[in-house]
Amino acid sequence: MDATTQPQARRAAVIFIFITVMLDILAIGVIIPVLPHIIKDMAGGSFIAATHWSGLFGTAFMVMQFLFTPVQGALSDHFGRRPVILLSNLGLGLDFILMALVNTLPLLFIGRVISGITSASFSTANAYIADVTPFDKRAAAFGMMGAAFGLGFIVGPALGSTLSHWGPRVPFWGAAILSLANFCYGLFVLPESLPKERRVATDWKRANPVGSLMLLKRYPQVLTMAFVVFLFALAQYAYNATFVLNVDYRFHWGEQQVGYVLGLVGVLTAIVQGFLVGKIIPKLGERRSLLVGTLCGLIALTVYGLAAHGWVFLALMPLGALMGMAGPVVQSIMTRHVDPHEQGRLQGALASLQSVAGIIGPLLFTSVFAYFISPKAPLQVPGAPFLLSAVLVGLALVVAWRYTRDEAVQSVTAMSPVPDEIVPP
Repeated sequence: MDATTQPQARRAAVIFIFITVMLDILAIGVIIPVLPHIIKDMAGGSFIAATHWSGLFGTAFMVMQFLFTPVQGALSDHFGRRPVILLSNLGLGLDFILMALVNTLPLLFIGRVISGITSASFSTANAYIADVTPFDKRAAAFGMMGAAFGLGFIVGPALGSTLSHWGPRVPFWGAAILSLANFCYGLFVLPESLPKERRVATDWKRANPVGSLMLLKRYPQVLTMAFVVFLFALAQYAYNATFVLNVDYRFHWGEQQVGYVLGLVGVLTAIVQGFLVGKIIPKLGERRSLLVGTLCGLIALTVYGLAAHGWVFLALMPLGALMGMAGPVVQSIMTRHVDPHEQGRLQGALASLQSVAGIIGPLLFTSVFAYFISPKAPLQVPGAPFLLSAVLVGLALVVAWRYTRDEAVQSVTAMSPVPDEIVPP
């Protein structure tokens, strides 16, 4: 492949991964409006019981992510990105079928555990992007992955709300169809990004959560940013673990309203990460973009926690979406400090770190929510999960400001070595 066709091949590969991630998120987003309500019905209709069960479901899901994401990252460094992504998509589709058929909390819990195993391919998708994208363009490329998340959430929750009119399990069948369609799509059109000469032997000592996290220790430059990643990920669980039940309790939003609001979140995320990231970062520089985005998130989360009316929550969503500028910058900074042949392990380590946050976050935020709506709380503060999230983001802002103050992140001169070709399927 000559030099004139290489950029076109790389753009095509990024588009393939973009669509793959979007369909994965679309499949997951379809069940978001209905899963907490199914859990609530199976738990006897109690908000507090449903909140505790939702926390257990979320923690179990992330424990599986923690255990299996580094395995997928290491396997992708050895066997290539393509087979790992495809098998993950196939397994996820089959698991949605299982969850559509079960009718008890223990069986639904098992299905959620399997989902955690089979949906652990996002780190491999990020490694794919690192394979085919130069250093100076990675922030925008990771922003496009964020836009894929956003597009999935635009359609997914709204589709789930619509499908729920025909029954609470219909969205699971819809998610299964999307995941299996994604598998078929990738089977025929997704090229391999990691040539055989750049693959490494699988080191099973590293293909585990602790071994994966040890990679961060080998690169001291990334440890501080890894802590920022952890704080961002933990703060996100104010949404992930409590949003559906929280807004039902506070604003009486049902499945349909939740679906539309999450769709709005997806639109805003797509705008910020798919369009504004590529425009703002070159103008402000990485450091200012990181700090401004984090500050916007801090302000929005504080208002979310204090809002007494749903319209206030909605009005602050555009500001909160600007926090999406921070994540791509952090990832871009970290990839510059890691050897090219270990990008898969880096993404696996970051995903494992996020999984640690996911293990802590669901139980932490659901416990805070359940306590502050219970009669034994000295003060009824149903928005407490968002206030705790704001504290975590504020700490991330301080850490990021101190680290980037001495880091020359706005003028990168090094270019990444990228493969000479994209290996066809």
